[in-house]
Amino acid sequence: MSEKEKPLCPIIGANGNIFNILGIASRTLKYNGMTEKAAEMYNRVTSSDSYEEALCIITDYITPCSEEELDEDSLSQQL
Repeated sequence: MSEKEKPLCPIIGANGNIFNILGIASRTLKYNGMTEKAAEMYNRVTSSDSYEEALCIITDYITPCSEEELDEDSLSQQL
């Protein structure tokens, strides 16, 4: 998946619990019409062997950002 296809996802600064991050990433993918990718990501993450591996899998599907970066990007797209 190219960087262009990966939606911005506000996981930087979020609670670091892997299930919280997985939920944020999953909602982001679904919001962007990528429901199949969300399911694929979920299956890969829940069968991973470590926290680090799970994070790497999640970032295969989304581009991590902070809430502030997401707000700035949304604003710039509206202009």
